[in-house]
Amino acid sequence: MILARPTEIDGNAYYLLDPAARWLEGRYPLAATLLRRVMIEDTLDGAKSSRYKHAARHLLECLAVAPTIGDFDLFETHDAFTARLRAAHGRKAGFWSRYAEIAGSKP
Repeated sequence: MILARPTEIDGNAYYLLDPAARWLEGRYPLAATLLRRVMIEDTLDGAKSSRYKHAARHLLECLAVAPTIGDFDLFETHDAFTARLRAAHGRKAGFWSRYAEIAGSKP
């Protein structure tokens, strides 16, 4: 259902999506990734700075499972998704600094 109707997922429902993504990631890493992506995009599109730490963690979780996804099918690869985020939200220094902090690298 997640793969068939990703645009209908409410990224603001983090209280449901975060545990669902954790539950799915071992067996369905692409579905888990799509859930995390909608949470990330909801956070960044809405400039919800109080959630930047969680969105940064979600992006790193996407990075971690990306190698286990054999085929992204019609969906963006992790690198393409991250590049699109940087292009659209590159000025959101609070998010990118959180991401770098959690990743242990520079923004």
